[in-house]
Amino acid sequence: MLKGLGGMADMAKMMKAAQEMQGKMAQLQEDLKAIKVVGESGAGLVKATATAKGELTALDIDPSIFNSDDKEVVEDLILAAIKDAQAKAEERSREEMGKMTEAMGLPRDMNLPF
Repeated sequence: MLKGLGGMADMAKMMKAAQEMQGKMAQLQEDLKAIKVVGESGAGLVKATATAKGELTALDIDPSIFNSDDKEVVEDLILAAIKDAQAKAEERSREEMGKMTEAMGLPRDMNLPF
C-alpha cells in the first residue's frame, strides 16, 4: 500500500542535496570575489591584481619604465600583466571549483555551471 513512499524519500533526498549544492555554489561565487591573484610582466615591472572571478582590481607600474620613447613597450607590458592575472584567476577558479566538487563526492574535473 505504501510502496511509492520509498521513491518520494529518495526524491526529497535529491532535492535536499541539490539545495545544498546551490548554497555551496553561491558561497563559492562570493569566495572567488575575495581571492586575489597577481599577474606580472617585464620581470615584475608591471603587476596586475585581479579577483579569482577575473575582475581587475589594481595595477602597479614601476616608474622606471616611463619613457615617452617606449610607449608601445609599456602598453605591451600592461596588457601582458593583465592577461597573466586573468589566466591565474581562471586557474584559481578551476582549483576552487574542483575542491568543492570533490568535497561533494563528485569528480574533481566535473564542470558545474556558474
